[in-house]
Formats: sequence, C-alpha cells, structure tokens
Amino acid sequence: QVQLVESGGGLVQAGDSLRLSCAASGRTFSRSVMGWFRQAPGKERDIVAAIVWSAGITYYAGSVKGRFTISRDNAKNTVYLQMDSLKPEDTAVYYCAARSKTTITTVTGDYDYWGQGTQVTVSS
Repeated sequence: QVQLVESGGGLVQAGDSLRLSCAASGRTFSRSVMGWFRQAPGKERDIVAAIVWSAGITYYAGSVKGRFTISRDNAKNTVYLQMDSLKPEDTAVYYCAARSKTTITTVTGDYDYWGQGTQVTVSS
C-alpha cells in the first residue's frame, strides 16, 4: 500500500506562484512514477506532470510546460509541483498519484494510488 498526502493549495492571484507537496509513505516499489493531476468542476481529471522517481525523467502537459516544475526529494519521500505564472484556468483540485510501473502514462486509470486532493484557486 502507498499513502499520499497533498498540501500547499490555496487562493492566489493570477501571476502568483504556489508549491504543492505530496508526501508518500508505504512500499517504494509501488510508486515508481508519481504524477500530478487536476480536475476542474465539470471537467475530466487530466494529467499535469509526472516524474519517474528513480531516474528523474519528467513529463508536462502542454498547458503547463514552462510554468510548472515537478521534482522529488528522495530523503523526504516527497514530490513537489512548483507552479509559477498561475492563470485562472489553472483553478482545479490537484491530485497526487502513484504508479507501480516505471513508465510515465497520462491515463488516470494507470495510476494505482491517489491522494485526497488539494484545491488551487487562481483569481483574475
């Protein structure tokens, strides 16, 4: 089992920055890939970014590339999502997810464990 706990969401203005954290505990081999997803009201849950825990290989959705940065701290078993130049369209609940296989995928069903989500609201 893997437990994921997100933190760091909040209400900010357009152009501001936020850093989300996802603390992971449990079996390390079950979280080979960590992903950040988001879901806005009435919309599907979509991937934002992902990282291969051991190799540090990253993936970004086109809408956030150049503005968001995913990283991990092995010592703290924590994955971060640094979000800069935030826009109102970034408003959503952000979820951390873990996948036991070592290949990055954008499909929500391919991730085995999920956190409870953290709200990010960007005002214009």
